[in-house]
Amino acid sequence: MPEEKKVQQSNTEEIKKTEKKSEDLAVETEKDEKAEVLAKKKKEKKIKRQILRGRANVKCSYNNTMVSISDASGNTLGWSTSGLLGFKGAKKATPYAATQVVGTVSEKVRKYGIKELEVYIRGVGSGREASIRALANNGFDLILIKDITPIPHNGCRPKKPRRV
Repeated sequence: MPEEKKVQQSNTEEIKKTEKKSEDLAVETEKDEKAEVLAKKKKEKKIKRQILRGRANVKCSYNNTMVSISDASGNTLGWSTSGLLGFKGAKKATPYAATQVVGTVSEKVRKYGIKELEVYIRGVGSGREASIRALANNGFDLILIKDITPIPHNGCRPKKPRRV
């Protein structure tokens, strides 16, 4: 009788071991499947969309120069300012700073494959012409150059003159 109990115990132990092994295998296969899914996600690179025509917004103020390039629907693809490039004070509004800003923006946007640009320029700063020339020199075909500097049409009522 004691031998039969030992045999039964050993059988139950073996059954428990095989059940544990099968559970471990199931868990491992689930982990392997998850790892494969993650590996596929990592391998699939996000395809950059190719855009042929874009829009460049250039704002040249007395203090800074800002350039942003977007697609036709207005989604910004890249932007930069002269302050971002490290120019400080009055040097931010120079024509040289404007050419540097356009150079960095064109590097950022080059991956989208933009060839043609519509340029909308705003402001009265000294970097206006320099930024347009820099856009043309960086390989963009300029289709349109439009000045959208805001002009007041009679504006607000002026203050009363001071009585002294």
